[in-house]
Amino acid sequence: MSFVLRIVITAVALWLTTLIVAGVNVVPFEPGGTLEIVLTFLLVAVIFGIVNAVVGTAIRIVAFPLYVLTLGLVALIVNGLLLLIVAWISGLIGFGLFVDGFWWGVLGALVLGVLSWLIGLVLRPIGRRR
Repeated sequence: MSFVLRIVITAVALWLTTLIVAGVNVVPFEPGGTLEIVLTFLLVAVIFGIVNAVVGTAIRIVAFPLYVLTLGLVALIVNGLLLLIVAWISGLIGFGLFVDGFWWGVLGALVLGVLSWLIGLVLRPIGRRR
């Protein structure tokens, strides 16, 4: 259940990020109704979760000395790169996340991380009750 809740939190945070950051957009797989848009956000959230779990963990292990040296500031760059990887993967599919450039990716990752954290704080009591 926590995996599904985490995907929903990421999808909502991604939706809010596309509203806030001009360089980060999500294109639905079929122009039309709300269902297609919601499914696209959920699919991008799943892709983001997989990339973050596999590639993000490997990068964080390898770059641990840089994290220590920069007091964690390199995490902004790493998260921006992970968002660009998600955009690249969804671009191969033909729909999903599109990022206009590297710095838009870094800003989008920063906003996405803050929004995910805030939404997680609000929904954490709901997840613990179940």
